[in-house]
Formats: sequence, C-alpha cells, structure tokens
Amino acid sequence: MKVICVDHIGIAVKSIDESAKFYTDLLDLKLTGTEVVAEQKVKTAFIPAGESEIELLESLSPDGPIGRFIEKNGEGIQHIALRVEDIESALDELKNNGIKLIDEKPRYGAGGAKIAFIHPKATGGVLLELCQRDHD
Repeated sequence: MKVICVDHIGIAVKSIDESAKFYTDLLDLKLTGTEVVAEQKVKTAFIPAGESEIELLESLSPDGPIGRFIEKNGEGIQHIALRVEDIESALDELKNNGIKLIDEKPRYGAGGAKIAFIHPKATGGVLLELCQRDHD
C-alpha cells in the first residue's frame, strides 16, 4: 500500500459557521465551501492548510455518526485521513493481514473522494480513514 500523505484531519463540531471563524479569522486560512453528504447525515467544510486540509464535520441529525460522536466525546478530532494511491488494493492488503475494517469496499466521501474507514480497535484507538482522490 502506498500512503501519499495525511489528506485531512476530521474535526467534529456543533456548528461549522462558528468553528470556522477560528481558522479563517485568526489563522487566516480559507474555507473552500461546504458540502452535505446525506448518507452520512453530515455537512462538511474543508479548510486547506499546506498540503493537507482540516475537515469540519457538523451533524445534520443526532443519530448520525458525528452527532453520536459529539454526544459521547464532545467536539474534537474525529478521524485522520490518509491519502492512498489505490484504495481497493489498500483495503485488500489490510484485510489479508487481519486488520478489522469498518468498510471493506470504498464509498463516496466529500469532494468526490473514495473513502473507507479502518476500525479504531486495529489502530490503537484512532479512527483512520483511507481516501483516494481521482484528481491526484
């Protein structure tokens, strides 16, 4: 498996509008827009920071994954995403090595990326996302 870089860090927030102010007003970063990912019950906003991005995640429903995360843990880092060259072969390699996956097949993620999550029990408690972007 070839990991290209840390693609983004996902941060669960109660309000993108409120949370983005810190990054845009104080750190002088630019928010590149928002997107709703209906199947995840989430609204996302990406803020580029060098070669990586910060992804703010606002739940659209209390029973969505981000809503449940905030209820249990409060706002904060929800996942770290690693960009890979070929997500299908990366998932096969992990599965063949006995790594517990949340997603055995890639699914649609924000920005048109193919994404899949590795179970935190396999990574020392960190929710890792693999992502492949076709524009790479």
